[in-house]
Amino acid sequence: MSATLSRPARRPAAATVARARRTSRVPCAVMAVLAFAVYAAYALQLHARFRTTGYDLGIFGQAVRAYADFAPPSSAIRSASGPDPDVPFPLLGDHFHPVLAVLAPLYRLAPHVETLLLAQAALAAWSVYVVARAGGRRIGAAYALCWGVQRMIGFDFHEVAFALPLLALSLAAFRDGRWRACAAWGAGLVLVKEDLGATVFVLGLLLLRRDRGAGLALCVLGPAAAALATLVVLPHFNPSGTYGYLATAAGSGTPELPAGLDTRATTLLCLLLPTLFGALASPLVLLVLPTLIWRFASSNPAYWGTDFHYSAVLMPIVFLALIDGLDRLPRTLPHLRTAVVAVAVLLATALPLAEAVRPSFWQDAPTAAAARRALAVVPDGARVAATNRLAPHLTDRTTVFLHVPGRRDARVDWLVLDTTDTTFSADPPSRTQNGFHEVYAAGPYLVLRRTPPA
Repeated sequence: MSATLSRPARRPAAATVARARRTSRVPCAVMAVLAFAVYAAYALQLHARFRTTGYDLGIFGQAVRAYADFAPPSSAIRSASGPDPDVPFPLLGDHFHPVLAVLAPLYRLAPHVETLLLAQAALAAWSVYVVARAGGRRIGAAYALCWGVQRMIGFDFHEVAFALPLLALSLAAFRDGRWRACAAWGAGLVLVKEDLGATVFVLGLLLLRRDRGAGLALCVLGPAAAALATLVVLPHFNPSGTYGYLATAAGSGTPELPAGLDTRATTLLCLLLPTLFGALASPLVLLVLPTLIWRFASSNPAYWGTDFHYSAVLMPIVFLALIDGLDRLPRTLPHLRTAVVAVAVLLATALPLAEAVRPSFWQDAPTAAAARRALAVVPDGARVAATNRLAPHLTDRTTVFLHVPGRRDARVDWLVLDTTDTTFSADPPSRTQNGFHEVYAAGPYLVLRRTPPA
């Protein structure tokens, strides 16, 4: 019995058929290039219109800039919610995402925060290619338009972008019967974020019946990596000596399920609707459970819904589950591929990329010129406190802290303020700040410089 289990399982007939059905590379590559172009153009225009934020694009920009300078990742912007707002926060004490170091060479070649937006677009487009190859152009198109990917593209940059191609490649290998390749791609998830160790564990469980060695490896790697990150690495680097999200992820010890139950139910419905529930025909859909469990058990309402980037990692799972389900039930759902595209197009009309078809989106924002002039006043290398939507435009050439109204900016010499920005306070920034004098003002934008002592 043990000798039988130790050998890689023979590829099932369904997997052989699936390999034969894979779409040729050229049309899938064209689809991926088009997806990249749309994602990149949209994200760059959001940034040009001052609709990206310090929290989070600026934080990740500072992290990658530190890696490019061969330094540990830290963020002066992230320090706004740390124990000392005047000291850059060590980001390996916030989340475990060493995969960001991969972007350091690109940032050295093009030291601009836009490089991160382009990288995210490329990672998402790579996953489009994999999904299209595995399931055909119709399902590839539906995936390219799906709400989880669009939400990620429309909200700054996040490390979870790396999880999209890793998951797609891993699950495509699974359905092809390439168990070791599936495990190898899946193992990379532990370098993306600490919570994905649980996803790696579930993938290992699914592999156990196919390749015992590969399955056991992931079953050990996933929990071990998560434990090492949350119990050792993150507390070591965190100034408070703890993993800061543990209480939130555990619901702070208080049952929260009745509150926001409708939001959670809506998220679950939205997760399965793009596949018209076809994902439920495959055991691969079980991989969504770890992410859904920690999000739904959290006491933070931001995790419950469909906004932001939190659902992006679930999209490759449900679409590869759909593809696997179609291979298992090829005659039961003959028109599902076409219907999935129709649903994707219908839903896309209410998603971020729909904005890109409006000519006004590509025009300069009314106050953008004034904002750019304000930014140009600040010299390279300066220490600056900026409001949320101005901060990411300064991370490449200055040390940027986040300006929070009512908090003293002790370690900076410049303030760059949007006096209408109320991201972190109900009160907008004041036009007068103790110890600073005005050097530029236009519209809502204000630049102040520290007044030298008399």
